[in-house]
This record gives sequence, structure tokens and C-alpha cells, in this order.
Amino acid sequence: MSHPLPDDLVRMQREWTATYRRLADQPGRTVLRRRLIRLSVRLHFHPRLKTAAARTELRRRAQGEP
Repeated sequence: MSHPLPDDLVRMQREWTATYRRLADQPGRTVLRRRLIRLSVRLHFHPRLKTAAARTELRRRAQGEP
């Protein structure tokens, strides 16, 4: 990847994953659904995540892969 991903973006992806898992365990929680939607929008429209490669790299970094 030409530009490294900022740490705050990696943290946002980790927060998205944690929220998704909590929502899976507690379906119907409006607060969690709203949080997941808000994070999804921020990640989807982030200027550094325009390519599939960038999104894949972000998910790898968020999972702790090099």
C-alpha cells in the first residue's frame, strides 16, 4: 500500500468489529445498531478506503496482522 493507514482508522475498524459482535450477541439493541451504522458510514466514505485493497489492508491491521 502506498500510504500507511492511520492508527485512528485501525481503531475505528476494531470498534466496528466489536460492535458487530456485541450486536450479534444482543440482537434488537437499537443503540448498538445505530453505532454500527454510524461506524459503517464513516469507514465506507473514508477517503483512504476507496479501493478494495485498502479496505482489506485495514481489516488485516485491525485483526493484528502485519
